[in-house]
Amino acid sequence: MRKAASAGRPAGKRIRIGAVSRPLRHPGLVPGSTARQAVRVKIDGIPCVYILASRYNGALYVGVTSNLPGRVLQHRDGTYEGHTKKYGICRLVYYEVWETMTEAIPREKRLKRWRRDWKRNLIERRNPAWNDLAAGLGLEPWVP
Repeated sequence: MRKAASAGRPAGKRIRIGAVSRPLRHPGLVPGSTARQAVRVKIDGIPCVYILASRYNGALYVGVTSNLPGRVLQHRDGTYEGHTKKYGICRLVYYEVWETMTEAIPREKRLKRWRRDWKRNLIERRNPAWNDLAAGLGLEPWVP
């Protein structure tokens, strides 16, 4: 049985990714630790807008999907001919989570119209080293 949160104390911290507010969970986090921990996120079936890159400051691709881990694997396997396969764009460097696809699709279209330096600034605000974020989704980091 769970204890009720005491009055005046929040039940738990929440993080905001895109338009979705989710509880912040740190599996294995030692209480009082300030070390950054990798957080695995269950994201299957949740609409996401994402940006892939070939390398740091390399070629970019903006897309939308409701199965982000599966879509990243398709890009990595070269399942479809096109821009990502031609230029080796496989590193997940940015993503946003949305409530519905009807909200995510206009955001994807808006990002596709953005200038390259705007996209770069968006990526670097959350991921300055352009690390592969797929590891947080349970996938292996991309190694070319």
